[in-house]
Amino acid sequence: MKHPDFDDVGDAIREDRPLREATAYRIRFGLEGLTFRHIDVPDPVPTGRQILSNAGLDHRADYILFAYLDTGDFEDVRLDETFDLRGKGAERFIAFKSDRDFKFSLNDRQLAWGRADMLGSVLYDLADTSPDEAVFLEVRGGEDRLIDPDERINLDAPGIERFITAYVILVNSEEKTVPDKHVTFEQVVKLYYPNAAGETNVKFSMTYRNAASLPHAGEFGEGGSVEVKKKGTIFNVTRTVQS
Repeated sequence: MKHPDFDDVGDAIREDRPLREATAYRIRFGLEGLTFRHIDVPDPVPTGRQILSNAGLDHRADYILFAYLDTGDFEDVRLDETFDLRGKGAERFIAFKSDRDFKFSLNDRQLAWGRADMLGSVLYDLADTSPDEAVFLEVRGGEDRLIDPDERINLDAPGIERFITAYVILVNSEEKTVPDKHVTFEQVVKLYYPNAAGETNVKFSMTYRNAASLPHAGEFGEGGSVEVKKKGTIFNVTRTVQS
C-alpha cells in the first residue's frame, strides 16, 4: 500500500489524532525567530540533527534547537537525541546558531532564547497578547517596566529576566498596572489608597474615561467593574472623610 507523501504534524495536533503512516512528516521550522516555514522530515522520531539537515542547515555546525510546544513552552532538543513527533504536541521548531541559550520567564513559563537580545515584539507573540494587553519587565522592589514591541531586550544580564503581561491604567494621574482587563472599583481604590480598608469613616467617589467597555466614560460606583485598555484608561478617585 502506497503511503501519502506526508502527514502534517500540526493538523494531527489540531484534529487530536495520531500521526498517519506517511513518506514524510511536515513540521514548521524557524531560524533565529518566530517566522516559520514548512519542512518535511522522513522519520516521525527524528533527531535534532535530522531536523536541522532537512531545514537545509549544516548539522555539524553549532546550533541549538527548541521544540515550541502547543502549550507555549519551549523544550530543548539535543541534536543527537530523538524527538518523538507522535503525541508530543509540537509542530514548531526554532534553531539558533549559538552554543548557549538565555533563559527567561514569561507569565511563569520558563523559556529560552538562542540570542542575547530579543525584540520586544517576540515577547508579545510568545505571550499571545490581546491588542489591549502589554508586556512588562518585572522589577522586584521597583516599578515594572513597560516593554515596547520595537525595543531590543538584553537577556544577558545577571539573573533570569521575568516578564509578565498586564494592563496600565492611570489613577489620579499615576500609572498603575493591573493583571486583568476587568477592573473593579475596589481594585482602583486599593491601588491609590492601599491602607483604606480600615478607614470606616471614609467614602470614595470615582469617575473614569477612555475605557474599552461601554459606556467609555462615567461614574464608577462600589461593586462596579469596567474593561480597560492597554494603556490610557483614566480613573479619578476622591476620598471624603465623614464626620
